[in-house]
Amino acid sequence: MALSLFRTVRGRLLALMVAIVLPIACLTAAAAVATYRTVFEAIQTSHTRAADDFAVRTRVWYRGALRSLVTSATAIRAMPPPSDSCDRIAERAIAAVSGYEALLLRVPGRPDCLGGLGSSIAHSELTAIASQLATHPPIKLWGGTEFAKAHYDQVTIAGRSYLAIYTQFDEGDALLLTKPDPLDDVFDLGSGDAGMMAALVRRGGEVVVARGGAQADASWLPKAETVPEQAALWTSSSRAGSGRAYAARMVAEPNLYVVVSFDGRAEQAATTLFYTLLLAPLLTLALLGLVYMKAIDQHCVRWLRGIEATARARSSSASARVPLSDEMPRDIRSVAEAFNTMVDEQEVRQSKLRLALDDNRFLVRELHHRVKNSLQVVQSYIGLTKRDHQGEARMALSDAECRVHVLSAAYRFTLADGEMQPVRIDLFLDDVVAMISSLILARTQRLESRIETEAALPIDRIIPLGFLIVDVVTRALRAAPGIGIDLAVTHAGANLIDIAITTDRDAPRIAPPRLFAGLLMQIEAVEISPPEGRSLGVWRLGLGHSIQHQGDAAQLSPSAGVIATPTLSPMKAPAGPT
Repeated sequence: MALSLFRTVRGRLLALMVAIVLPIACLTAAAAVATYRTVFEAIQTSHTRAADDFAVRTRVWYRGALRSLVTSATAIRAMPPPSDSCDRIAERAIAAVSGYEALLLRVPGRPDCLGGLGSSIAHSELTAIASQLATHPPIKLWGGTEFAKAHYDQVTIAGRSYLAIYTQFDEGDALLLTKPDPLDDVFDLGSGDAGMMAALVRRGGEVVVARGGAQADASWLPKAETVPEQAALWTSSSRAGSGRAYAARMVAEPNLYVVVSFDGRAEQAATTLFYTLLLAPLLTLALLGLVYMKAIDQHCVRWLRGIEATARARSSSASARVPLSDEMPRDIRSVAEAFNTMVDEQEVRQSKLRLALDDNRFLVRELHHRVKNSLQVVQSYIGLTKRDHQGEARMALSDAECRVHVLSAAYRFTLADGEMQPVRIDLFLDDVVAMISSLILARTQRLESRIETEAALPIDRIIPLGFLIVDVVTRALRAAPGIGIDLAVTHAGANLIDIAITTDRDAPRIAPPRLFAGLLMQIEAVEISPPEGRSLGVWRLGLGHSIQHQGDAAQLSPSAGVIATPTLSPMKAPAGPT
C-alpha cells in the first residue's frame, strides 16, 4: 500500500492499521466459514448415520424374525402327520418367543398348519395376508446374500397393528405375525440428541413404531411424505408447522422405511458458533481499530493540532506559544520546543526591526526637517540678495524665491504632523498663490484663486504642480502688465480634477520651457485645452492612475503616451517611510 497517497499522519497510520487488520479479518472469516462447513457437514453425517443405525437395527430384527420363521417352518414340515400335532408344535414355537402372535405354514397336499396365541386371529385372515404378500416382490438382498426370499409389511387385524414376515420356499410358504413391541426396543434413542425422534413408517405415512413421541402423535413427521429410494436427508416443515431436519432410510421395499427427525438444535448451535467465530475476531479487530484511532488522536494528532492552532493564532496574537506538557511524546515535544524557540527568535528580530524602523523614521523626519529649514534659509538669502538688485535680475530672483517657496511649503505641509503625509491641494495652492502675489504681482495686476477640492496629493506630485502654476502665472504676469489672472481648480468626475488658468484679457503667448513637459509627466496630468484667447491652459489631473478627456473620451494611460508612474524632479525630497 502506498502510504504517500494519504496526506495526513492520521490517515497514514489508519491506512497502515487497515493493511494489517484486513488480511487478519479475511483469514478469520475464511476460518469461520470453513469451520461452519465442517461442523454442518458433520451434523448432516451424524443425521445420516442415525437413520442408517436405526435401519440396520430394524433389518437385524427382521432378519432374526425371518430366521425364526424359516427354522420353525422347516422343523414343522419335517414332522409326519397328523395335522393336530403340527398346530401344537406351531403354538409352542409362537409361545417360546415374546411378541410372536401367529404362525401359518402352507404346504401343498397337506392341511395348513396354524399356530397362535388366543383366537383373535382367524385362519382366513392369515391366509388372505399370506396370499397378498405372495404377490409382492421380495425385498432386496442385504449385503449381497440372503438365506430366503422374504416380504416384510405391516398389517392391521381387528384394529390391532402387527408386523408381517412372509417367506416362500420350494414346497409352500410361511407367515409370521408379531407385535410391534419387540421392535420398539430396537428404536432406543440412547443418549443422542434430545430433540431426536425415530419411527418405522409405512408408505402412506402410517407409523409402525416410534420413539421420542407417542406412536399416535405423528405431528413431527414431515408435512409432505418423502419415501427414499435408499437414503434421503432434507429440511422441511412438520405436520405441526415447525421446521425440522429429517433423515430417511429404506428398510423393506417398497413399504417400510425409517424416518429420523431432529429439532435443529445442532444446526442452530453450529450457526451460533459460526457467527461467534466470524464476529468475535472482527469485533475485536474493530475495537482494536477504535482504540488505535483514539490513541492516535490522544497521543499524536492532538499535539499536532495544538501546534497548528498556535501557528494560526500567531496572526492575531503575537504572544501565542505551543503549550508544553509532560504527556507529550518526546519527538513531538521537541518539535513544539523548536517552534516556540523559533517564535521567540522571530519576536526578537521583529523587535530589532521595529527599533531600526523607528530610528529610520526619526532620521527621515530629521532629514526632511533639515531640508525644510535649509529651503527656508535659501529663500531668506534670495530675499536678502534681491534687495540689492533691480529690473530683470530682481524679477529672476523673485522667480527663484517663488520656486524655493514651493519646495519649502510642500515640506512644511507634508511634515505638519511629524510624519510624511499627502498634502491637501487647496491649502497648498492658496499658499503658493499668496507667495506669488507677495513676490511677483505688481500693483496694477491681479491674481485670484478658486479651489473647490479638498483632495490631497503626495509630495512627489504636489511639488511639480506648484512649479507648473508658478511657471504659467509668472510668464503671464511678466508679459502683460496690468493683467488679471484667475486660477480655478474644479472636480471633473470621479478621481479627476481640472486646473484652469484664465486672464481677463488676451495675453501674448510665450512658449513654455522644455521643463514644462516634464512637470506634466511628474504630475500625471494632461493638457485638455491649449492656451488660446484668455485661457492660459486647462489641465486634467487624475487622483487615481488614469485620466480621461471629456471631449473625445480618450483613455490616457502609459500605453497612450502618459507616464502613470511618477518621476522625481531634480529638487524632489526623499519620501518618508511607509
